[in-house]
Amino acid sequence: MARLSVNLNKIALLRNARRTGVPNLLHFARLVHAAGAHGITVHPRPDERHIRRADVPALAGLIAPWRPGFEFNIEGYPDNAFLKLVAAVAPEQCTLVPDAPGVLTSEEGWRFDATQQTLLRDAVARLHAHGSRVILFVDPDPAVVARVPETGAEGIEIYTGSYATAFREGAPAQARAACAATAREAAARGLVVNIGHDLNLQNLPPLLAAMPAVAEASIGHELTADALLMGWEAAIAAYRDALAG
Repeated sequence: MARLSVNLNKIALLRNARRTGVPNLLHFARLVHAAGAHGITVHPRPDERHIRRADVPALAGLIAPWRPGFEFNIEGYPDNAFLKLVAAVAPEQCTLVPDAPGVLTSEEGWRFDATQQTLLRDAVARLHAHGSRVILFVDPDPAVVARVPETGAEGIEIYTGSYATAFREGAPAQARAACAATAREAAARGLVVNIGHDLNLQNLPPLLAAMPAVAEASIGHELTADALLMGWEAAIAAYRDALAG
């Protein structure tokens, strides 16, 4: 069974549209736990467009009694400010993404050129010193997987946005095969395999059926959209069941 980590970015985005603190991020995190998910994900960007820096220790404090069984996953670009923020709360998992500050969302994996390799080796070492498992965001391309062990990271998160796009367009086979091949290559090297981006209740089951041993899916945007119709806890339960197969 793949774990479900619920990404809270969109709840924070809605909250930030007003100064009232509504919806309350901590309340929704409590509901994530109550509904049987396996953890929460946040991506504190420099512009604080959704998750704010102050949210990170607040969430860590809330979920402290449930950890480590209920995991905290923090995503972000490994600059010094981000690494200091993560070190303060020592999440079970830290997912590193190569985002430039102004991008809309994470849509590109690490290229693992010499500059990135140096950056990642240093960041992974710092994160390991605080006990965090480190996952690297990668494109669905088996060729990049060979460079991951050099960084010291434990695993990868495969970008599934291109697969989701192909699924909407009615021709997902090639993109799904690329995700599956990347997962197989990672599993063969003993790496953790996570997935994330635009996954929903329709495209998730056929993807899982094609892939070996997915450890976790981080899902936020589509789950939040479904929750507008189904209710927050019901949507979480539906995604948890989809990941159970």
